[in-house]
Amino acid sequence: MKIRDFGVEIWMNKYETQCALNLAETCVESLTVAELLDMAGINDILQQLLPLKLTYGEIEGSVRLRTLIAHLYEKQGIDNVVTTHGAIGANALVHQTLVEPGDRVISVLPTYQQHYSIPESIGADTQILKLTEETGFLPDLEQLKSLAVPGTKLIAINNPNNPTGSLMDRAYLERIVEIARACGAWILCDEVYRGTDQQGESGMTASIADLYEKGISTGSMSKTFSLAGLRLGWIVAPAELIRAVSIHRDYNTISVGMLDDHFAAIALENKDQILARSHKITRTNLAILSDWVDGEPLISWIKPQSGTTAFLKYDLPMSSEEFCLRLLEKTGVMLTPGRAMDMEGYLRIGYANGEGILREGLKRMSHFIKEYAASAA
Repeated sequence: MKIRDFGVEIWMNKYETQCALNLAETCVESLTVAELLDMAGINDILQQLLPLKLTYGEIEGSVRLRTLIAHLYEKQGIDNVVTTHGAIGANALVHQTLVEPGDRVISVLPTYQQHYSIPESIGADTQILKLTEETGFLPDLEQLKSLAVPGTKLIAINNPNNPTGSLMDRAYLERIVEIARACGAWILCDEVYRGTDQQGESGMTASIADLYEKGISTGSMSKTFSLAGLRLGWIVAPAELIRAVSIHRDYNTISVGMLDDHFAAIALENKDQILARSHKITRTNLAILSDWVDGEPLISWIKPQSGTTAFLKYDLPMSSEEFCLRLLEKTGVMLTPGRAMDMEGYLRIGYANGEGILREGLKRMSHFIKEYAASAA
């Protein structure tokens, strides 16, 4: 099977160890093990871990963990949950389970590249629904209707959206459900940033799994829960889909690590504290970024409503990759070029790292933009 290079991942792999200030990071600032255990009030972690026999564990994920994941949703039970190697594993499994050559798959753009490159590699009739500033980077529903012909197999969306931070509320999602139901399509909603909304106590918008009988939600411990090092994700979907996914999962996953499962369960048992921390970071830092954008005449944006990233449009005569490489070389600040997401003319910035990193990075970016604009003039 041939597949395109994964633009964002290649970029991150190549440069994230070379930067001084990482503004390409997409996770809410990662927790240390000590911070997690302090939140949980656990002083005897070795007493929990040392007796564990390191088998494959419970193949679908522990009952403890799957129950906690189900509680993140309104209508889901343990039979609707299976654990995976990160959301990246969850997304891949869903595409591999549902999509066959010739199937119509609709994916938004920009989004995480898995959602169109995997179907393309399978030989699907992959249709791109481009998100634009005119709609606030939300899917144009009339365009979606025209693409969603009878027999469409899958509509892949991303809510909150990576990289734009756009957010579909319950009512908007319900309109997408109507379109999918009319043509019989499944909806895969990559909800890895769910829980980072700028408004609301929980910061969580409705999940597609709770709104549609053929709705599939993928999520993980990486972004909102600040635990990317666990490499633990999940699929929440109708039991029939979970059973079908499990056939493929037996070939490439078997189970997640027992220690990953154990620490993820500890985190979700203390999710209120983690979410409060995440909201403080994302809401404080987005306000800082917003003030910076307001003061930069060569930068514009559609302000994010959720997530950890923003999509910046810049008014300078160079490609997004050239911008990012020059910025990295001259200032040590790392961004992600829009080109890596098939969206030339934009820059993705992650604003959920430490506040000090963000402030210093923005300061260096301002100096870089000012110097380049002056030399170009």
